Amino acid sequence: MDEPMADEEPIENEPKKKSKLPLIIGLVLMLLLGGGGFFAVYSGLILSPPAEPTEAELAELTTDPVDPLPDVAFVAIDPLIINLASPSAGNRHLRFHAQIEVPSLYEEEVLSLLPRIVDVLNGYLRALDVTDFEAPAALVKLRSQMLRRLQIVAGEERIRDVLIMEFVIN
Repeated sequence: MDEPMADEEPIENEPKKKSKLPLIIGLVLMLLLGGGGFFAVYSGLILSPPAEPTEAELAELTTDPVDPLPDVAFVAIDPLIINLASPSAGNRHLRFHAQIEVPSLYEEEVLSLLPRIVDVLNGYLRALDVTDFEAPAALVKLRSQMLRRLQIVAGEERIRDVLIMEFVIN
């Protein structure tokens, strides 16, 4: 009776051997990645110290990086008090003081034209209405208009900019 029956299968007590292929693939990949990482670090592809600057780069660094200031002079315009005579203004005045930026080469020439410059500014500012000053960008617009007029009077190459020092309406 110890014989197995015909429809029963013999029981295997031996477990199946696991494949060592994943272990070998993992080991090979680990060696490849480790070798690649070593090569990348050793050759300087990653984590390399900064390269030493060349002589040309050192010469650039030792020169003064700040550009020299342009050769300019400032011509002061005496303060102007202008009556804003418009129906909406009432009895209001504008106190205006500015300086003109000029190349120092032309400073004397612009000084000789100062009476004409003051006349142009007086004429322009007196023609303005109080509503011209109310817009947020009014000062920028007025400044560009004054600069253009002064460049026409003195010459475009003689006047670089108009610097408004005081602009008070009371």
